Amino acid sequence: MGRENQTFSSDFILLGLFSSSQTSLIFFSLIFIIFIMTVTENAVMILLIRRESQLHTPMYFLLSHLSFMDILHTSNTVPKMITDFLAGSRIISFAGCGFQIFLSLTLLGGECLLLAAMSYDRYIAICHPLRYPILMNDNVSVLMAGGSWLVGAVNSIVHTAFTLHFPFCASRTTDHFFCEVPAMLVLSCVDTTRYEQGGYVSGIIFLLVPFSLISASYVQILLTVFQMQSFEARKKSFSTCFFHMIVVIMYYGPFIFTCMRPKKYHTPGQDKFLAIFYTILTPSFNPIIYSIRNRDVLEAMKNMLKSKIFHKKL
Repeated sequence: MGRENQTFSSDFILLGLFSSSQTSLIFFSLIFIIFIMTVTENAVMILLIRRESQLHTPMYFLLSHLSFMDILHTSNTVPKMITDFLAGSRIISFAGCGFQIFLSLTLLGGECLLLAAMSYDRYIAICHPLRYPILMNDNVSVLMAGGSWLVGAVNSIVHTAFTLHFPFCASRTTDHFFCEVPAMLVLSCVDTTRYEQGGYVSGIIFLLVPFSLISASYVQILLTVFQMQSFEARKKSFSTCFFHMIVVIMYYGPFIFTCMRPKKYHTPGQDKFLAIFYTILTPSFNPIIYSIRNRDVLEAMKNMLKSKIFHKKL
């Protein structure tokens, strides 16, 4: 009991991404700029979708939830990493580590399901446009968004509880920039094989199944697009699908590779590199790929700017 109490009250040490070299300072500045851009882009998207009535559709409703998830996701890891670098501290409390794991898994799992819901929305809109008002009404979009949050949170509670329940060895130093389950399992003093097997089942549900559904949806969309008579319409639709799939692959690919490998095959450098994609880079790309390239969003942004300028003149 004494050892368990000591383990549960002990802090962890995150080695982070940066050292004290000049190269690390440049890398730190780049991460900081990306973080500011990510929060700004996604906050602007949420504001636009809430303000402009032409964006009050199921597609943009789901996009607003994606933007909110991305803000929380990057805010869960980057500010702590920046603070540690500036303060020269690498310590995170047991409670803080548990919160990072919980929020990270909630958002990762929820975003996986939400991206699948968004691909279904585009599939219905392009392949079955006449049935879109029935199959993708406001109630359906609310259920999809709420279900993504709820199922992601329930899954996260289970994994967080199991991960933090394991006894940790004397060294609680993890070579990572945030508390992630694979990195925490390496610190455990007991055999975690059975838990990892359960993690594979979770990975199939939250990663492989949604990724397969997204891929199937975009294949059907492309088949429909190729049947369009207008060359410009085909070109625009193909470009949109291509960029969407690039972002999906950037998000799911590293996440699948990280979560579906046995613990013995994980290396700190590789895990940190892969985590950068789905915690830092993808949240910054999502507003650009899904929204800012969209004509409706650009029109809404122009209207908002005109409204601001008009009120200032008055």
